[in-house]
Amino acid sequence: MQLPNTLRKFQLKSTPCRTEVLQLFFDNDHALSNAFIEKNISSSFDRVTVYRTLKSFEEKGLIHKVLDDNGITKYALCQDCSTHHHHHEHVHFKCETCGQTTCIESVDIPEVKLPKGYKVKERNLLIQGVCEQCI
Repeated sequence: MQLPNTLRKFQLKSTPCRTEVLQLFFDNDHALSNAFIEKNISSSFDRVTVYRTLKSFEEKGLIHKVLDDNGITKYALCQDCSTHHHHHEHVHFKCETCGQTTCIESVDIPEVKLPKGYKVKERNLLIQGVCEQCI
């Protein structure tokens, strides 16, 4: 899918920052950290602009947060999400060699029955090992 069409599909105005950040997601098949994004886009965009871009992408269902074992928040493209429906409760895999975190869309997080009085707000499952590129 082309950048302008993707932005339009998610009802996002096309701006230079949004276009560059989205292109980074299209060019990489793994989750991206804020630091990686800032390092790999034009220096003319300040941190606040990048933060707002990521926030709007997340709110519209274009990307989702991926928590890594070091507490670093990364972001990955969503597959079938929209503004009103987020479906990204799948397994994430972090390679211990290259450090990349990848969405494993084909594996859902198993249902966990919590004790009475607990309410699930969000579910994350991170599996660590060595990816196919590093083996």
